[in-house]
Amino acid sequence: DEAVEQVCAALQAEKLGIVSDVDVAAIIRAKLGEEIGNYRILGACAPGLAKRVLDEQPAAGVLLPCNLVLRRIDARTTAVDFMNPVTMLALAETPKISRVGEDAKAVLERVRDRLSS
Repeated sequence: DEAVEQVCAALQAEKLGIVSDVDVAAIIRAKLGEEIGNYRILGACAPGLAKRVLDEQPAAGVLLPCNLVLRRIDARTTAVDFMNPVTMLALAETPKISRVGEDAKAVLERVRDRLSS
């Protein structure tokens, strides 16, 4: 929970909001009766970046938002992973959307740096 709070604060500092929060561990526990440890997927969105993508290619919305995975490593450590938005948005195959991917990557790198300090 503390890691989620820290990630949310770092995202908010970069003007990203959380548009989805999927507790994967709870879903697997409920559906399969198995434990995988703490594992959540947060969907982060920068509305200005998202609008640039949608204005260029509405179907590219399937590539949004920027998802971050929070997974518990041990009692004191939580990993925060995110996919490179440049790679994701390259699937749209347009230069304008590729530039959005570069901008989104820079934002997520700043989030990473905030969390590292």
